[in-house]
Amino acid sequence: MSDSKKYSLTKSFGNLKVRLKLMVLHNLFFLVLTCAAYFSLIPLFEKLVTDARGREVTILQQVPRTAGEVKLSQESYKTAVSRAKLVLFLVLGSIYVLAVLLLESAIMPLYVYRPLKRMLEADRATQSGDREREMIPAEEILGDEIGQIMSSRNDTVAELRRQEDELAAALRRLEEQDRLVSLGLLSASVAHELNTPLAVLNGSIEKLIETTVVETDKDAHTLERLERMRRVAQRLQRISESLVDFSKVRKQQMEPVAVRPLIDEAWGLVAIDEKSSSVEFLNEVRAEDRVIGNSDRLLQVFVNLLRNALNAIESSGRVEVHSRRQQRRVVITVEDNGKGIEADVLPDIFDAFVTTRLDARGTGLGLTVAAGIVTQHGGTIGASNRAEGGACLEVSLPAVAAGR
Repeated sequence: MSDSKKYSLTKSFGNLKVRLKLMVLHNLFFLVLTCAAYFSLIPLFEKLVTDARGREVTILQQVPRTAGEVKLSQESYKTAVSRAKLVLFLVLGSIYVLAVLLLESAIMPLYVYRPLKRMLEADRATQSGDREREMIPAEEILGDEIGQIMSSRNDTVAELRRQEDELAAALRRLEEQDRLVSLGLLSASVAHELNTPLAVLNGSIEKLIETTVVETDKDAHTLERLERMRRVAQRLQRISESLVDFSKVRKQQMEPVAVRPLIDEAWGLVAIDEKSSSVEFLNEVRAEDRVIGNSDRLLQVFVNLLRNALNAIESSGRVEVHSRRQQRRVVITVEDNGKGIEADVLPDIFDAFVTTRLDARGTGLGLTVAAGIVTQHGGTIGASNRAEGGACLEVSLPAVAAGR
């Protein structure tokens, strides 16, 4: 047989289903075994019959002729041999059939066909994205080679899903960053566009104030309204200028930064909000506490934290900032006596767009930005609820070494 025909036959046999392939193999095995047993036992039995016949002939030759003539029956020996062949064929055939039935009905389905079918079902579930059915339960995995393949498959699928989840999370973060960039560009653009009309408005109001002559109560009332309008216009202008300044590229060098004046400056920016007038602010940061960082970026962190605390207070309340030294770090806590952070929001509080105020004043970005800056400074940030009510945001930053 040529090599090409051998290869074609081998490939055709290899393309058969596992069950059919195993059926052919073990049937062939038992058939060879049965034939080998049959053709090995029959010659032995025939030899035994021949020896028995020879002994019988010898005995008959020793019998005296006076006893009469005794004839040897050839047919009895032939019948015995034929019957033995038939019985042996039936016995071996029965054993062969029973062995095949036992293999095909119990052993092979339990240890081969069922595990293979279970793996195929799990693979189909994986391809269709059915995560509930794609893993093979541990109680169905045996300790043989097929079980090792099943365990390895489970590990591979679990690792694949983990990487898919990480990729999905990374894509979500990219989408959030895109939103951050869009919001940043939009807010900077809006603030820039507002600066000019606000400057014109403020100048016009000041001109009206200068030209208004108070002669009657009505004139005094008009002047009072103009003063109020100027204060509002100036406040809007300060907010716009702060927003534009906030969006500028910051200097990146790290240097020792005193924490207490940084907190005062951050509150000064937050205090533009009228709500701050009804809130008591306490800066209890120790004067000697200094950290290594970029003052502009850290200012952004504490503006976000203080604004978050201010927004958490419903009407009047208190915002406190404390600090303490913890080994080689300075820990700054920003506390408020508001209603605290909701339990379902707390684990994801530093994720982008997590807020209950998306419809109103909050954007859900402040704490995310703060967490990113703190991490870049080699620090950590955490959030918790105070036992007495309100929230506590804690920032840990590298402290300035002694002598610097």
